Amino acid sequence: MKNKFLYSLILIFMLGGVSPLLGQGFILQKDIIVEYDEVQDNVVGLGGEILIKGKVSENAMAFGGTIIVEGEVHGSVVGFGAEIILRSTAEVHGDVVSLGGTLEKEFGSVIGGDTVQFDFESTAEIQEFFKEGLGGVFGMKIIPLLLIIKLFTLFIWFILAVLLAAVFPRPIVYASSQIRTQFWPVFGTGVLSIIIFTGLVVFSAFLSLILIGIPILIALVFLGIVIKIFGRVILFYFFGESLSKAFRSKNPSVIGAVILGFILVSFIGFIPIFGSLFYFVLSILGWGAVIRTKFGSKNNIARVNKEVTA
Repeated sequence: MKNKFLYSLILIFMLGGVSPLLGQGFILQKDIIVEYDEVQDNVVGLGGEILIKGKVSENAMAFGGTIIVEGEVHGSVVGFGAEIILRSTAEVHGDVVSLGGTLEKEFGSVIGGDTVQFDFESTAEIQEFFKEGLGGVFGMKIIPLLLIIKLFTLFIWFILAVLLAAVFPRPIVYASSQIRTQFWPVFGTGVLSIIIFTGLVVFSAFLSLILIGIPILIALVFLGIVIKIFGRVILFYFFGESLSKAFRSKNPSVIGAVILGFILVSFIGFIPIFGSLFYFVLSILGWGAVIRTKFGSKNNIARVNKEVTA
């Protein structure tokens, strides 16, 4: 049986984060066909089939169903629980990401970026993954339950980070650049945003006593989750890119930098006391970067196109 609960949970978070970024021109349908003489910006399929014969100037993404690429995709191809097929004539300039699905590449197909594939076909396989890594979920004498929960949480964070990096590379790159060039303004915006947000949540909680505040409270909690997720991925990219430059390595793709930053941040997070303080500072910077740049969409982010596609 497919792990529908896990897929649905992540789908909700992903679709919730799409709304502030719809300016990128998404087509959201079940079945999508891009004909030979047709050009689309972004295509997103839900449980249907995406057939690309022409050109997609940004990204192609599917939750379930199938993505068949015969033409050209300038961005990334992302499948979550989906079947990805790259025909011999396919040309993908960005990354190809398959999470919980299958990937078939015919001879002659071209991938310009990274290839990321995690094939967890069922709930049993995910459980087995953690059993193998932890010596058994029920081996509590060896591994504390809290550590198992933390590792599973990191697994969810990893999936969300890769998906966001594949779908929203330009906003992530732009917002990350603002942390580097305007660190203290971003930090100050983060502190102020968290204070205001906390006050609004408390006020809404009081209003909930007379029912009026319940919808507001739910909306605020959901918005807070979206900001936290997007802000954390921005910081994954920031640290991953910085680490790559520190070792004078070739500029990684957005997904590559996010994965590298995820590993570094996760490792630091396991350090007692310091890890908690580190995550607290990350939350401030993440909120500041998201609010100050309006989810990375402020001030014509097209100027970072060259950096993303390099």
